[in-house]
Amino acid sequence: MINTRKEAREYVMQAIFQAESNKDYSIDSRDKYLDQSFITLKQKNYCNDTYSLFCNKREIIDRAIENHSLKWKSSRIPKTDLAVLRVAVCEILFQDDIPVETSVNEAVELAKKYGTDSSHKYVNAILGSLIREGNTVE
Repeated sequence: MINTRKEAREYVMQAIFQAESNKDYSIDSRDKYLDQSFITLKQKNYCNDTYSLFCNKREIIDRAIENHSLKWKSSRIPKTDLAVLRVAVCEILFQDDIPVETSVNEAVELAKKYGTDSSHKYVNAILGSLIREGNTVE
């Protein structure tokens, strides 16, 4: 059961990873990647909102990642790291109720869990650059 925001964030990251693997960014596919039956009501809104934002704002999110990743295209970033970054950037840019520090800390922890030995450093650097330059979507 998905009870906490931390668990919900990880679950959305996994759903975004699946969507990327299938190149399926349609909001209509949300239920294919997010099984609502084991998400508590408290976390359902977060999961649905974050996944919907990802689908609707993916180009803006990916541009923000690319602008802060030493000119790497998102297609060159490992899929797990990209999914972690997408969740964090989505929160930072579009979910004002989530503290930026929380988004960064949780992203670093997910990168440690799912990425390579250096993923967390890379994720932290990209998010730090985004935050220093003002969290803009330009």
